[in-house]
Amino acid sequence: MNPNLRRAAEAARGFMPPDEGLALHDAAATVPVGGSPMLEIGSYCGKSGIYLGAAAQERATVLFALDHHRGSEENQPGWEWHEPDLVDPSVGRIDTLPHFRRTIHDAGLESTVIAVVGDSPTLGRHWQIPLSFLFIDGGHGSEPAHRDFELWTPWVERGGLLAIHDVFPDPADGGRPPFEIYCRAIESGDFVEVSATGSLRVLRRVHD
Repeated sequence: MNPNLRRAAEAARGFMPPDEGLALHDAAATVPVGGSPMLEIGSYCGKSGIYLGAAAQERATVLFALDHHRGSEENQPGWEWHEPDLVDPSVGRIDTLPHFRRTIHDAGLESTVIAVVGDSPTLGRHWQIPLSFLFIDGGHGSEPAHRDFELWTPWVERGGLLAIHDVFPDPADGGRPPFEIYCRAIESGDFVEVSATGSLRVLRRVHD
C-alpha cells in the first residue's frame, strides 16, 4: 500500500485497526486490473474508504462508498459508539458526510472513491452492476446485516471477494449478526474463506 495513503488511513477517524485495514486493502488489491467496481456498505468518516480506495486505484477501477451518513444504530445517542461532535446541530442528527468527503479529498482519492449517499435497501433494489469486491460493514443489527447480505452478495461475481467486518465467533467479544452472515456465506457453498485478520473475514465466491 502506498505509504502516504497508509498513513492517511491510519490517521482517519473510524474503528478499524491497522492490521485489519491492511488486510482489507491487500485482499482488494488482488482483483483483476480494470475489472468490475468495488462497493463498501458503511463508510462512516472514510477510514475504510482509503484502504479500499487505494486498492481500487492500483487496480484501475473504482470504489462505490455507500452510506446514508446518519449513523448506524450503535452510533446514536445513548449507545456505546456515539460521538457527539458528529451531530449536526441544525437538524439534531448525525451527519458524517462532511467528514467522509474531507477524508477522501485529503487522501487524493476523489476520482476513485465515489460517495453514494442513501440507504442500502433502496439502492440495493435498483443495483445492476457486478462487483469484484464487496465489503459489508453497515448496520450491525440483525435486520440490516442480514438484509445487506441478501441484497448485495448476489452481485459478487464468480472469483470476486466478499469481506465482512466485526465477525466475532465468541459472543462475549461482540454482536452476533456479522458472524451470522459470515456463517450464511460459508454454509451457502458459494463462498470459501480466504483470510481472517482480527474481526475481518475475506471470502471468495466459487459458484454463481
